[in-house]
Amino acid sequence: MKSILLSPLIAFLIYFGIVAIVSGIAKLFSAQGRKSEFKTDTYASGEEHDPLPAAPGYRQFFVIALFFAVLHLGVLMIGSSGFASVASVYLLGLILALIALILG
Repeated sequence: MKSILLSPLIAFLIYFGIVAIVSGIAKLFSAQGRKSEFKTDTYASGEEHDPLPAAPGYRQFFVIALFFAVLHLGVLMIGSSGFASVASVYLLGLILALIALILG
């Protein structure tokens, strides 16, 4: 019986049933309001939305992602080098790459 309850499908169905019961009980206690156009409108902190959609670029994200990728891979290489003398070359290259990324 214990293995049946721990199977993913049965556990999902049990949790789904519990959520459905709790949701149904919550609907009974929730406040009922009048329908209006403002209930279906998106909320933008009380301001009118800009008719032209914003298109943010990903350049800043890629610079940060590349910074952390270089940093993590460099630390992995230095950490796995076992204090060899070639680790100083990796460290110098890592420092130069990170400075180049920071300065743009």
